[in-house]
Amino acid sequence: MTAVHEPIDGDVEAQIGQWRGYVQRHAAISGNDIEELEGHLRDQIGDLGRSGLSGDEAFLVSVKRLGSLDVVSREFAREHSDRLWKQLVLAPASGEATTGGTRRELGVVLGLAVAAGLAVKLPALVGLTLDDDPGFYARNLSLFVLPLLAAYFAWKRAMPIRRTTLMLAPPFAVAAVLANVYPFATEGATEVLTTIHLPVVLWLVVGLAYVGGEWRSHPRRMDFIRFTGEWAVYYILLALGGGLLSGLTIAGFALLGTDAAEFVGTWVLPCGAMGAVLVAAWLVEAKQAVVENIAPVLTKVFTPLTTLMLLALLVATLAGGDVVQVERELLILVDLILVLVLGLLLYAISARDPDAPPSGFDWLQLLLVASALAVDVLMLSAMAARIAEFGFSANKSAALGLNLVLLVNLAWSAWLSVGFLRQRVPLRALERWQTGYLPVYAAWAALVVIAFPPVFDFV
Repeated sequence: MTAVHEPIDGDVEAQIGQWRGYVQRHAAISGNDIEELEGHLRDQIGDLGRSGLSGDEAFLVSVKRLGSLDVVSREFAREHSDRLWKQLVLAPASGEATTGGTRRELGVVLGLAVAAGLAVKLPALVGLTLDDDPGFYARNLSLFVLPLLAAYFAWKRAMPIRRTTLMLAPPFAVAAVLANVYPFATEGATEVLTTIHLPVVLWLVVGLAYVGGEWRSHPRRMDFIRFTGEWAVYYILLALGGGLLSGLTIAGFALLGTDAAEFVGTWVLPCGAMGAVLVAAWLVEAKQAVVENIAPVLTKVFTPLTTLMLLALLVATLAGGDVVQVERELLILVDLILVLVLGLLLYAISARDPDAPPSGFDWLQLLLVASALAVDVLMLSAMAARIAEFGFSANKSAALGLNLVLLVNLAWSAWLSVGFLRQRVPLRALERWQTGYLPVYAAWAALVVIAFPPVFDFV
C-alpha cells in the first residue's frame, strides 16, 4: 500500500525532485528502493517541519540524516548483493524495467564502434597502408575514433544538433586539416609532438560533449575527470582480454595448419582497438554505480608507492651531482610521473567526502605533491641548463612548457593542501583548482599542435 505523506510546499518539492533525479542516476538503487528512501525523506521533513524548522531547513537536515549518496549506495550494495551481481550482465532481472533505453543505447554504441573500426581501415582500402605512411596513421589515430565518441555523448546528453555542430565540429575539422596539411618531416620532432598532443586536445573536446556543453560547471568537469579514469581502467582491461583472446585464436588456427596472425594483426587488433574506445565508454556509463570508483581505489594503492619512487628519484638525482647531464629520456619519464601524480591527486579528491576532516592519507598526498614539486623544480633546472648549452628545439621547448604548466598546478595544489590540513581552506577549493586548470592543459596542447610545427620548420 502506498504511504500517504503530508503536503509539502512547492520549493521543497522541487528540491526533492532534484534529490530523486540524483539518486536515480545510481543504478545500484532500484525504483522501489528510491520510493522507500523518498518516503523516509518526506517523513523526516514532516517531523522537522512540525518541530518548527522551515521547509528548506527541514529538507537539508533530512538529506543529511539519510547520509551521502555514496554511503547509501554502499549500504544497498551490502544488503542487496544479489541485485548488484545481476546488474553486471546486460539484461535486467525479470520484472525490472530497463532504464534509459539500455538496449537502444547499446545498439548505438556498437554501431559507432563498428564505424570506428572501419574508419581506421579506410585509408588501407584506398591504398594507403601502415607500411606506406606510418606517420599518417599516428597523426590521425585519435581522429578515427574520438569524433564518434563525442557524437555518442552528444546523443546521450540530447544536445541540440545546431549546438553540437557549432561546438564540436570546428575543433575536429581544424585538427584534421592541421594533421594532414602541415608538411611534416618524416619522423621529425614536430610530427611526434603533434601525435602526442593532438589526442589531448581532442579528448577535452570529447569532454565538452560529455558534460553536455556545460563546461563552466566545476562538478560536471569533475564528472568528466572521473569518467576519464574509469574509462582508462576499462579500456586496459578490454585490451588485455582482447590481446589474450587474439593470442589464443592465432595459436588455435596454427594447430589447424592455418596462419591467422596476419588477419588478426591487420584487421582484428586495429579495428578492435578503435571499437573498444566506444565500448569502454559505454561500460563506464552503464555500470558506474555497480563497479564504482575503480580509479580512486587504485589511487589508495599507488599513492604511497609513487611517493616512495619520487623520493628515491630525487635522492638519486641529487647524489649524481651534475644535473645538466641528466638524460633526455629521464626528463620525459619524469614528465609522465608528474602527470601520474596529478591523476592520483584528482581521483583521490573525487572519491573523498569534501566535508570530512583531514586524515593521514591527506598528509600522504601532501608529501606526494611536495615530492613531485621538488622533482619538477630539479628537472626544470636541468632543462634550463640544457637549453643554455645546446639552444632551443621543438622537444626542449615542449618539455619546458609542460613542466612549467605542471609546476604551477603542483605549487598551488600544495598550498591549498596545506591550507586544508590546517583546516583553513575547504577541500572544494582544491577540487575547483584542479577542474579549473583543465583548459590550461588544453590550451598548451593546442599551442604545440598549431604553432610548434611552423615555428620549428616542421622538422
